[in-house]
Amino acid sequence: MKLICHPLTAEDPPIRPADTRRQWMDDTPESFAYRCLPLAVANQHGWEVFSTTGLTARWNGGNRVEDVEITLDDPMRMNYPGVAMTNFGSGILTFEMGFLLRTPPGWNIWVSGPVNAPKDGICGLSGVIETDWSPYSFTMNWRFTRPGEVRFEKDEAIAHLFPVRRDLFERIQTEIRPLHTDKKTADQMEIWRQSRSDFSGRLKTGDKAAADEKWQKGYYRGLMPDGSKGPPDHKTKVRPKPFGPPTSKPPRR
Repeated sequence: MKLICHPLTAEDPPIRPADTRRQWMDDTPESFAYRCLPLAVANQHGWEVFSTTGLTARWNGGNRVEDVEITLDDPMRMNYPGVAMTNFGSGILTFEMGFLLRTPPGWNIWVSGPVNAPKDGICGLSGVIETDWSPYSFTMNWRFTRPGEVRFEKDEAIAHLFPVRRDLFERIQTEIRPLHTDKKTADQMEIWRQSRSDFSGRLKTGDKAAADEKWQKGYYRGLMPDGSKGPPDHKTKVRPKPFGPPTSKPPRR
């Protein structure tokens, strides 16, 4: 599968593999938030678009386009990729992406705010684009959650994106089934429950071995509760490739 990025300006597109780091996660005691593997993997799950200049945006609470004001650190970058503008009103701040994405037939692009990166006073909106055929560029939109001022720094992530199959939900059959009908999974779940209860109890009583271990690492290591190995394709990191020059020459037209 190939994901193609067509720049719409002479500049390199402001897109890069998503970063695993989050300041708030760094700030947790001993950076314990990174022990949650699903959280850490989600951070890296795709690509991010970044701001090419720092900016301050203010909303006075009104619905007009002019009720959102933007001050760029570098005013000369107005209308450049990765720069905010006001297009829609209703407290919406819009970032120009500056590129067109192309996916194989049947694949869309999911676009949202940076994953696991809450920002006070404003929220990134999500969208799904049919990038296998659409010749239209798209923007990343944020909506103020209250009147006030927000700040985006240069190189700060302003969007997160990854491909999804368009027929994904048509392919999925859903069902509610009692856990005891899957004995293998039920047995492993019971082992985990007992292990977790024991570990929590030892932590509360000051057990040195539990205190040294700090947290149970079974899922992180890809192990089943009974200690056996889980699936061989278990991942602790995701490594999206950076966008580079074409790997082959485009056909002549």
